[in-house]
Amino acid sequence: MPTPSHFTALDGMVLAIYFAVTMGIGFFFWRKSKSVDGFTAANRSLPGWLTGLSILGTYVSSISFLAVPGRALSSNWNAFVFSISIPLAAWVAVRWFMPFYRKGGHVSAYVHLEERFGPWARIYTSACYLLTQFARIGTVMYLMALPMNVLLGWNIHWIILATGVAVTLYTFVGGIVAVIWNDAIQTVVLIVGALVCFALMIVALPGGFGQFIEVGSQHNKFDLGSYSFDLATPTFWVVLAYGIVINLQNFGIDQNYIQRYHAASSDREAAKSIWLGALLYVPVSAIFFLIGTALFAYYTAGPGALPEAYQGEAQADKVFPYFIVTSLPSGVTGLLIAAIFAAAMSTVSTSLNSSATIILSDYYKRYLRKNSDEHSDMRTLYITTIIIGTLGTCIALALTKVSSALDAWWLLAGIFGGGTLGLFLLGFLSRRATNLTAIIGVTCGVILIVWMTLSPRAGDWFSDTLRNPFHSFLIIVFGTATILLVGLIATSFLNPRITHSSSAEDSSSSSR
Repeated sequence: MPTPSHFTALDGMVLAIYFAVTMGIGFFFWRKSKSVDGFTAANRSLPGWLTGLSILGTYVSSISFLAVPGRALSSNWNAFVFSISIPLAAWVAVRWFMPFYRKGGHVSAYVHLEERFGPWARIYTSACYLLTQFARIGTVMYLMALPMNVLLGWNIHWIILATGVAVTLYTFVGGIVAVIWNDAIQTVVLIVGALVCFALMIVALPGGFGQFIEVGSQHNKFDLGSYSFDLATPTFWVVLAYGIVINLQNFGIDQNYIQRYHAASSDREAAKSIWLGALLYVPVSAIFFLIGTALFAYYTAGPGALPEAYQGEAQADKVFPYFIVTSLPSGVTGLLIAAIFAAAMSTVSTSLNSSATIILSDYYKRYLRKNSDEHSDMRTLYITTIIIGTLGTCIALALTKVSSALDAWWLLAGIFGGGTLGLFLLGFLSRRATNLTAIIGVTCGVILIVWMTLSPRAGDWFSDTLRNPFHSFLIIVFGTATILLVGLIATSFLNPRITHSSSAEDSSSSSR
């Protein structure tokens, strides 16, 4: 249903220019992306500030821009606890993960797992990564389609299909260099746009900033969640545990991040990029939570301003797009919609590029054509980009039926993560861990993940006593911990004679 939009010719012009610039960047770097190393690692030549903004852009996607304000509007700041955990993960990444990957030199994040535990470990972790990226692509594309659906009332399914084709084409020509540059540009635009939106909301409130604080406090909108140890609800501690594991997994074993480590020109620049992206995201994410709370205060102060079709928790993700297209000044509306599209395109392009890289290095060159030439490798990258883009588009279409895109994304990321961080840490921390003990750990972890995922949804197949009582955010936490702890315990029983060492240096040397 179309909204009473004031989308003007100026907004349309801004949207068209921004889209043309975004696509132009992809074509500008086409020549530098015609080789495998250029397409996947930017010839290892980029400065830390640029890759740092790209890492920040990986976090600040349309998921942050639309789903986070929607969550803050309908609930509180509980999800902000996820952001608080990022600096800890960044410190671990700078201290151990990044030097480990750059010293190894492999573009794929999963080569060392094969060297450590055998081919099955590489297949398992790379498959989990690919599933996670399919879910990420789908979530981002769905959220990218929301503003145009709200703006013009166009069918959201056709918007998703059209943008799916466009972003897949963009990834063809740009490679990782264009993705990183667009990440940096769109991140700056999104942050500026978010600050402008928040300021305009505060100005529009009759009582200004004081009313914003008063309304938010009265309705507990600034709460970070319960501090109880109830593991069945998303308490502060549950979200914190989820955030620590997810962010360690991002920096430690996520191909999106590993490729950026390699794209940096030196270890120092790579470390700078990690700190820049991680430390900036905490205040930046707070801006999006402020926007969600300001939306609540804005429409609470003027209850008739929000149509009934956009009220209720199930419609929360659509409220910010509605505000953008009905309340912002001419030109700003077009810029914000363009920035959301650019953010989504960059995020999806990153996932498409990294997923194509994994399929090339971990499957095609590993099992199909070990001695393939450059032409064959590039053709594989292009074909897999099309296939992954198609699958991601299908998932985006399916997500049109969910009530909260953020909750859906977090659930899928936790499940598809498969506890792979636990396997990585097992090999990284213990020299004694062997192929057998790793298999035992992963088997137990996967069984736990399957039980935690399916038992609440299996109807009468599980009795109440056998049904998972824990919140879904803990699936990846418990899965990761099970793989690591069971692997260590199995190692202590099956491999007791080897001298124990838990140093990262010993682990990395033994893996090679």
